[in-house]
Amino acid sequence: MLGDAYQVSDLTTLADAPDVEETGVTFLENAGLKAVAISEVTGSLVLADDSGLEVDALEGRPGVYSARYAGPEADDAANNRKLLSELEGVSESRRNARFRCVMVLAEDGKILEDFSGSVEGRILEKPRGDGGFGYDPLFVPGGEGQSFAELGPDIKNGLSHRAYAMEEVSAWLGARHGTTGAPPDSD
Repeated sequence: MLGDAYQVSDLTTLADAPDVEETGVTFLENAGLKAVAISEVTGSLVLADDSGLEVDALEGRPGVYSARYAGPEADDAANNRKLLSELEGVSESRRNARFRCVMVLAEDGKILEDFSGSVEGRILEKPRGDGGFGYDPLFVPGGEGQSFAELGPDIKNGLSHRAYAMEEVSAWLGARHGTTGAPPDSD
């Protein structure tokens, strides 16, 4: 989404990257912890995210605990089983949910800005589809008749909470560096 204006790397390219514990109670806090810690090591622009599923009937759970909802060693299937168990008996009309993503951009250990995106939808009564990961087989985005796991990556990525957050990141970087989004020349 940033085009070729930036060289993008992930943590696998950073030798001895710190293992940042997600101790925050919000997506913003966790994304900030990660962005600040890694930017302190690199001195570069660092974009970190924290994302998860919020279910209205469960007062926003699993939320920041989405990846480890059924326990620290749980896999996607276990998390999905726990979610369905907690929603047992909840009518379809009360299964509103959203995927939420918060991204934080930091540089030299300081937060520059935060961004967010979400996609509204509902939770199915049983998994559908073989694609995607996490809660994708249970989540049907608004306006769609298929789960994220059924829609396929191209459609899902265009509708996703991360795509919406990245649109904000791209716009902010473009405004910061001029209309092209390219960083200023440095000597």
